[in-house]
Amino acid sequence: MIGTSSAKIACDDYVGGMNVTALMRRTTSFNKDRICTIAGGVELSFAEQWERGCRLANALIDTGLRPGDRIGVLEDNSVEAADLFLGAALANLVRVPLYPRNARASHAHMLSHTACRSVVASSVHAPELDDMVEEVASLEQIIVRDDDYEDWLLRYPPTDPMLAVNPDDVYIIRHTGGTTGLSKGVAYSHRQWLAAGRDWFYAFPPVEPGDRCLHVGPISHGSGYFYVPMFLSGGCNVLLDHFDPVETLDVMEREQIAYMFAVPTMLNALVRDPTATGRDWSRLKVLQVAAAPIADDTALLARDIFGPVLYQLYGQTEVLPVVGMGPNQWFAELEGSQPLRAAGLPLPFAEAKILDPDTHEELPVGSEGEIAARCDGQMVGFWGDDAATAARMHDGMVLTGDIGKIDVNGYLYVVDRKDDMIISGGYNIWPAELENVLTDHPAVIEAAVFGVPSEQWGETPCAVTTVDGTTPVTAEELIKMCADRLGSYKKPGTVVITTEPLPKSPVGKILRKDLREPYWLGHERRVAGN
Repeated sequence: MIGTSSAKIACDDYVGGMNVTALMRRTTSFNKDRICTIAGGVELSFAEQWERGCRLANALIDTGLRPGDRIGVLEDNSVEAADLFLGAALANLVRVPLYPRNARASHAHMLSHTACRSVVASSVHAPELDDMVEEVASLEQIIVRDDDYEDWLLRYPPTDPMLAVNPDDVYIIRHTGGTTGLSKGVAYSHRQWLAAGRDWFYAFPPVEPGDRCLHVGPISHGSGYFYVPMFLSGGCNVLLDHFDPVETLDVMEREQIAYMFAVPTMLNALVRDPTATGRDWSRLKVLQVAAAPIADDTALLARDIFGPVLYQLYGQTEVLPVVGMGPNQWFAELEGSQPLRAAGLPLPFAEAKILDPDTHEELPVGSEGEIAARCDGQMVGFWGDDAATAARMHDGMVLTGDIGKIDVNGYLYVVDRKDDMIISGGYNIWPAELENVLTDHPAVIEAAVFGVPSEQWGETPCAVTTVDGTTPVTAEELIKMCADRLGSYKKPGTVVITTEPLPKSPVGKILRKDLREPYWLGHERRVAGN
């Protein structure tokens, strides 16, 4: 079972070996006057950001938190979010990001099963945590960042607490979906987080001190993997708290953004905005696309607008990065391959294999099977869940649950999902969690949820429900019920109501694929992008 930190108080600047905190400390010492953070109209130098991080670390320690304690955080991108990136690391606390688009029940689960002692919330999201201390046994306090936050910070010293950090101490616990509907915690040590950032940036053009990285997606998600590598390279992290295509394009041009992470839905909106063309993109080095499949026309249009700066990456919270490719590989014409339809090529420090889903034997080139992956940044295991860890591991590799193939040139293609997971707008949605909500309605006898193509989101959940035919119910009612219970982004785009039984296998398992198939006619893959 995943353990906790073993850090101790120390006085040596670099005690504990290679870790995020020590490397951030070193970077700050050499870049004090460079701009470190831009958010909400505020610019902070490395020295100023470091001071705020130290004050926050001392404040959190004063509340009784100790190295290895888990601390939840519910926030949007902001200066305060940057404070916590540093403050938690300096106090050797384990960050547990909560996702603002999730429902309250998801927040409670993430806090509870990681035994968080504290949670920090922005004033906007704090109401979502009302009475959570009574609901989560381990939770002792909710720290709300309200109008008094700045005064609160100033009450604590700007001195570095100088806690020892071991490279194998847990740095962060990120959550992923599960087939049961309950998200699982994926713990990263300092060593693994640094390895993931190294591998992610390995094939990119080098980051130069002063380069700027735009975070328009939440740093609690994929964009957060860019934060530490940019900081450690003397770069500047530019944080936006929401996505608007025109505003994002304006910031990209005005701030001369060099690096940026975008899910396909964001990129789709950017390239189809009429103001995208004719701007100055000369400083843009990397526009990283990940978290969901991308449509061919979106990729080609983005290349035409932004130039040869598009990079694609494939991985999961449990194991990443695994494969990737830059513009030369992505848009190449190569006999035996279709790079435009691929997820990428194996990265230098990663391994990908195609296994028989049942026997786990490696399959020959060109065969379809389950993608298994291994890299230095992969999970040790699911937090507190040895059984789930064992089910997802084989011979040191993570079983992704994705069905794919590798061609003669090494390109990896994702063609389906073993566990029927839906990726909508870059977010993972598991059918079971929606089905559980739908069958709670007194009219619904059984339900099946699956992903169908969506022009806006790549995929969106579709639900087919069998009802008793006597209890009143509408599709709109069921959609609202899902939104209220799970969060709006997880609600079905369509609900089909029928009195006919759903198709089942001989052992009584609902055949989701049979229901899904008609919606995918004319599509080469049973996953979609935009």
